[in-house]
Amino acid sequence: MLELIFVVLILLWLLGMFTAYTAGGLIHLLLVVAVVVLLIRLIRG
Repeated sequence: MLELIFVVLILLWLLGMFTAYTAGGLIHLLLVVAVVVLLIRLIRG
């Protein structure tokens, strides 16, 4: 489940980077959330 959330957040972040429309802070917030989810996944094991 966490892997799916991680992949979706990364894809949304990349989509925001490469399109003309970016939501500013929201895109970077998605990246931070994706990294946090990945770290939680690694810690839990």
